[in-house]
Amino acid sequence: MASIQLSAVEKWFGDLQVIKGIDLAVEEGEFVVFVGPSGCGKSTLLRIIAGLEDASEGAVIIDDNDVTGNLPSERGLAMVFQSYALYPHMDVGENIGFALKTAGMPTADIKDRVDKVAAILKLESLLDRLPKQLSGGQRQRVAIGRAIVREPVGFLFDEPLSNLDAALRVNMRLEISRLHAQLGITTIYVTHDQIEAMTLADRIVVLNEGRIMQAGSPRELYNNPNSRFVAEFIGSPKMNVLPCTEKAGQIVFAGQAASSDLKAGTSSAESLSSPSGAVASLGIRPENIALCDADAGQINGSVAVCEYLGSEQFAYIDCGFDEMVTVRVAPDEAVPVGSVVGLSFAREKLYTFDGDGARL
Repeated sequence: MASIQLSAVEKWFGDLQVIKGIDLAVEEGEFVVFVGPSGCGKSTLLRIIAGLEDASEGAVIIDDNDVTGNLPSERGLAMVFQSYALYPHMDVGENIGFALKTAGMPTADIKDRVDKVAAILKLESLLDRLPKQLSGGQRQRVAIGRAIVREPVGFLFDEPLSNLDAALRVNMRLEISRLHAQLGITTIYVTHDQIEAMTLADRIVVLNEGRIMQAGSPRELYNNPNSRFVAEFIGSPKMNVLPCTEKAGQIVFAGQAASSDLKAGTSSAESLSSPSGAVASLGIRPENIALCDADAGQINGSVAVCEYLGSEQFAYIDCGFDEMVTVRVAPDEAVPVGSVVGLSFAREKLYTFDGDGARL
């Protein structure tokens, strides 16, 4: 296991700066997930750690050793890519052990290591198959096995589940989580899927436009986002963010009457001040809104769509904003489309943001 540290890392492609001064410390045995929208720099940052891209500025430090100028093969890391990149003419066992063969390891030792990895990944019965005879999930397990067999000090995953269907993605998430618990190897995992981030990570690093927006545990980021960007990105469905203004200490929504009991100073059960500007939007998660009579809530609207998902149900309410308000309701509750309803907010679960998206 290794600790990995990034110190003031920057990356320029010509005049375009894609990584803007990243400082980050990954502890030994930690599972860290880089998450963010397409183009945020997460894969570029992973490639810098791996040595596949050179950092324009700053340093990459592994176990207190500056490896910024080292070749990828000198860093002791193993990378698993989105593409499986298996050798089509080699069977599973040969694919897993190929790196050891090129390193000159004795055949008997290679077989021992391959057998151990196959047992970990439940590939024992597939060792004689060619890649074309495997499912997508089996191919990805072979790619992971090829990384494990090298006994690296750290794993780097670059969106390894993107090519799998929904059911396989769930299964592979469980496999990767189980592997980390079993092997305890320091892992950095890149994904654009925040559900993967929430279910796998010890710590999530949210990136946007080449900067770290916030880093913390999944629970911390979900319950205590420091900005509108993080609040909307973490969580599925995403947090509702409603445009509003503060007037005489009350929240006023566009096209809605001011509530007599929704105060601008209420968020997460704490009194808020707004040193950087006035309240510009209010956030509330779908599970923290209750439907009620039209005249009993903080705002009202008409039910536009209702999605029944078996174990849960989501109602989408048109309240006159640019986006509909998502409300999580009990799966057995009838919510007629077209009906006018009130929305009652859990006051201790409100978040307010200024015009720049900073949490107030």
